[in-house]
Amino acid sequence: MKECNSCGKCCIKYSKGQLSASPEEIEYWDVFRPDIAEYVQNSEIWKSPKTGKLIDLCPWLKKSPDSNAYLCDIYHDRPEDCKFYPSNIAEMIRDECEMLEEMDLADPQKAQKSLDRIMADSR
Repeated sequence: MKECNSCGKCCIKYSKGQLSASPEEIEYWDVFRPDIAEYVQNSEIWKSPKTGKLIDLCPWLKKSPDSNAYLCDIYHDRPEDCKFYPSNIAEMIRDECEMLEEMDLADPQKAQKSLDRIMADSR
């Protein structure tokens, strides 16, 4: 399995209301990150502070000016949904994750162990 290349597919796919945040995360943002909290309304995340409608793309996802990679402007304070992604190989296959290699598809159990090692710092 490859390391994440920051292709942004996961962030793009899980925009438009596909993510959630726990009450604890929302409370943390209210207190310590009001810039994030302004995009939360009625416990739903990534809503426009002006219109109250869901934003098509995560407001914190930025394309790197130097490459095709994407960067997260709130990486250390991102929701747990983001921190724990990807959680399993089936999810990665469904989402066309670029971390997967041919050998991962041939032996999903071994690939899951590799994924668990890679994600140990995030989880």
